[in-house]
Amino acid sequence: MSWVSWIIVGFLSGIAAKAVTGQDRPGCLGTVVVGILGGLLGGAIFKAAGDEGINDFSFRSLLVAFVGATVLLFVWSVVGSRDRS
Repeated sequence: MSWVSWIIVGFLSGIAAKAVTGQDRPGCLGTVVVGILGGLLGGAIFKAAGDEGINDFSFRSLLVAFVGATVLLFVWSVVGSRDRS
C-alpha cells in the first residue's frame, strides 16, 4: 500500500474506532495516527491469530485497522483513567 492509502485507511478506521469507543480526542491528525498505529497493531493481532495483516487497500484492511485502533483507544482510555485517579 502507498503512504496515501495508509493515511486514508488510518483516518477512516480512526474515525470508526473513535465512534465505537466514545473518545472525543485526539483531533484530525491524531485520528490518522491512531488509525495507522491501529493498522499495525491489528495486523499483528491478525497475524498472531494465523490470518493475514494488511496487504492492500480494501474493506478487509479497514476492518483490521479498525480492530487495532479500537484496542488501542480502549487501552489508552484505561491507562488515561488510571492516571486521573
